[in-house]
Amino acid sequence: MSITTTEQKKRLRREIARREAQLSQTQRRRSDDALLRRFLALPELDSCRTVLLFWGMGAEPETRRLLEPLLGQGKVIGLPRCLPEGKMVFLRYCGQEHLARHPYGMMEPEPECPGVDVGGESLMLVPAVCYDRRCLRLGRGGGYYDRFLSRYEGRTVGLCRDALLQRQCPAEPHDRGVELVLTETRTLLRPADG
Repeated sequence: MSITTTEQKKRLRREIARREAQLSQTQRRRSDDALLRRFLALPELDSCRTVLLFWGMGAEPETRRLLEPLLGQGKVIGLPRCLPEGKMVFLRYCGQEHLARHPYGMMEPEPECPGVDVGGESLMLVPAVCYDRRCLRLGRGGGYYDRFLSRYEGRTVGLCRDALLQRQCPAEPHDRGVELVLTETRTLLRPADG
């Protein structure tokens, strides 16, 4: 009996959660240090004015540590705000005092924050449960990013701990990957046919 792609995704999410739980605080901190350092060294950052981040939560990399260095470079920072019907917009980061906790647990800009340019000169750091070697992502299952990425024209980057990198993530036609994935030790580029 074969299992569906949806069931494969659920199983992989459980497996990744198990692996994440086995990482010590020290291992996570060292991993975050390497991932964030490598992200800040990307040449792609030089040519973008707007950086679209996500607010890492749980075992995700502590992406809020990117705020100060990117703001210091004069970048405009956008953070996602989830809307009804599975939609998502990016609003300008206007300081932590203008963030609110979403029911899912992440911090997002208050609705009064202005929108940001999400055009071709922006760079988006895309969250994932994990990535594979083809730069495909396994998301949390809500579809917010897949819907947004289907019309996004800027550059895309993912961060993935070496310990969580997959040979191949289960994927469906609507699933969206990124252009490149950074691990602590590797840079993976999406294949030309991907």
